[in-house]
Amino acid sequence: MPKLRAQRRLAAILAADIADYSRMMGADEAGTLNAVRDVWAERFTPTVAEYRGRVVKMMGDGALVEFGSAVDAVECGIAIQGTMAALNDTRLGEELIEMRIGINLGDIVIEGDDIFGDGVNIAARLESRAPRNGILMSDAVHSQVQGKVAEAFADAGELELKNITAPVRAWRWGGAAWQLPETVVEVANDGPSIAVLPFANMSGDPEQDYFSDGITDDIITDLSKIPGLLVVARNSSFAYKGKSPDIRVVGRDLGVGAVLEGSIRRSGNRVRITAQLIDTKTGGHLWAERYDRDLTDIFAVQDEVTLQIVGALRITLDPVYTNQFHMRRTSNVAAHDILLRSRDMAMRMLKNEVTGRDAIEKLIETQKRAIELDPEFGGAYAGLAFSYLTEYQNKWAGIPDPLALAATNADCAIEKDPTSAFGWVACAVVKINQRDLAGAKGCAEMSLRHAPNYGTAYGCLGQIEIFLGNPQAAMPYLDRAIRLDPAFSHQFIHFRGLAYLVLGDYAKAASAFRDRIRLSPKTDLSRSLLASALGHMGDTATAKKVWSELMAINPKYSLVEHLARMPFQNPDDRESIAKGLAIAGLPE
Repeated sequence: MPKLRAQRRLAAILAADIADYSRMMGADEAGTLNAVRDVWAERFTPTVAEYRGRVVKMMGDGALVEFGSAVDAVECGIAIQGTMAALNDTRLGEELIEMRIGINLGDIVIEGDDIFGDGVNIAARLESRAPRNGILMSDAVHSQVQGKVAEAFADAGELELKNITAPVRAWRWGGAAWQLPETVVEVANDGPSIAVLPFANMSGDPEQDYFSDGITDDIITDLSKIPGLLVVARNSSFAYKGKSPDIRVVGRDLGVGAVLEGSIRRSGNRVRITAQLIDTKTGGHLWAERYDRDLTDIFAVQDEVTLQIVGALRITLDPVYTNQFHMRRTSNVAAHDILLRSRDMAMRMLKNEVTGRDAIEKLIETQKRAIELDPEFGGAYAGLAFSYLTEYQNKWAGIPDPLALAATNADCAIEKDPTSAFGWVACAVVKINQRDLAGAKGCAEMSLRHAPNYGTAYGCLGQIEIFLGNPQAAMPYLDRAIRLDPAFSHQFIHFRGLAYLVLGDYAKAASAFRDRIRLSPKTDLSRSLLASALGHMGDTATAKKVWSELMAINPKYSLVEHLARMPFQNPDDRESIAKGLAIAGLPE
């Protein structure tokens, strides 16, 4: 009998799934099932039909769709993500439902209503690597839609996909973790760029995490002082802690040409550090080394790692910057160790993992102990200044005049180490709260003089320009801050929203505040400012809903009190924000 030939055809395949579906089901099975069913029935399936697609099968948290046209498939994917964004705009304060989409063009095998083959498999693998809220498509798809779809696509490079023999070149669209502002002050391709991933703690004791994290942070600080080298900030690098990411993907996510990774094993008074510098385009090693030293040599090891990276990246280093590496350090190893512990506590507080009276008092006590061990330790004074600023904002411990204490310690930090970018930023933030905006601007600029890659300093300058009445001038600073520290972008996005609100561009302000709320679901201030923007736009119903969510988060919230702490030079800016709430019929 003649052998039956498989039925084949060329098709564009779209694979989609709901991110974190299993975790969401574990947290709220009934709510998740209902929400996801609504997504498939009311948003996904009608959009597929609009773009002439055929839903091949649904799989609970995923779907497979066939199109006769790559253009239809891509436009459908973009439209689906648009409907998901609109849905999540209505879920403020609730779990977001985020979708990933992969699209491939290839030969498929048809069996009844189902489809198989590499064309399908590659689409599914691309979907698993796609950014949340975004699309990852094969080069075959991109070549068909280029110039036919009015969207920009970023080159994601050659990807190794599970169970796919050859690498697949891919292109990406959208996704919060992938997108950068349109007006970036400087791009990584203009010169050497690096991200330092958190060094793995190999001590076998989770309590030693603070030490490996602290050494990583010190290396980032050293590298940030080097002109001509773009260094991604700590917050964004540490987003990869505990993971084993593909370095090429890290390079594309953070926009850097090199990544430093390594491990630290501490045992008694000995420390072993391994470090390797990797090219993010090729995955090849640029430099690698292992150090077995006494703990007292830890500073020398950090200097050597930094200088080896500079050499590997072919950067010419002015001798003045080599000298700066030593000025911030203490010769007292115990004081340095205590500072690393306090830095870990401060980061946990920043992420709201620990809050309240006990937490702030313990942090302040720890930092004072480091100063007792070495009264010349500038970094400890800078950390203490920020702790008092935290107390000033939150009033957890009832410490008398914490702003004055913050100012005293910030001044001490600069006196002990005039090259400390962290110390100068502490001075800038103190002066913002003291309403000395000219002084604050000078301090932030001094911070950048000593650390050209300090995203927080750029964020300070953006904030200062808003309060000075120059919201348009704030934008490049905030965009630069986001470029250097994308994982901490929620703070900078909030200030972009404030800039747009002061400018009177209420739609863009609302969009920015919604982005901030997605990234920081418990924020009260961004919600109050969103309500103001919505009031100005005449959307009273949504403004009242946002205000209701705010009251559920912080029943004692008062925008009047919050505005009173904001040092606007132009009283009209403050009054305009309050007016938006009044238009919406909301209390201030």
